[in-house]
Amino acid sequence: MVRALALLLAQLATAPIVSETVETGEHRFVDLETFECRDITRSTVLQRVCYDPAQKALIVAVGGAYDRYCGVTADTVERLLGAPSMGRFFNQTIKRDVAAGRYVCGSAKAL
Repeated sequence: MVRALALLLAQLATAPIVSETVETGEHRFVDLETFECRDITRSTVLQRVCYDPAQKALIVAVGGAYDRYCGVTADTVERLLGAPSMGRFFNQTIKRDVAAGRYVCGSAKAL
């Protein structure tokens, strides 16, 4: 799992720096400049995963729409990226916990 994150960081270090802004499901525009993004090709649920470890903020693209989750640890992101079924892990571990109040981003919290 640590290897997957290290590989992601190595790939990002060699990629050109381009600022990108996405609109999340809460109609908030988020600049991805500080996020480490990865296009996902091995999942039928997730298309893209972006993570900012300093803010513990996760943005995922599901069905072409971006959603934002706050308070997500780097360990959780590593487990997501290394999961045999990324969609199942996402739905059971991250998305489900939003209903319980975990990973919800406060309205005053800005990225």
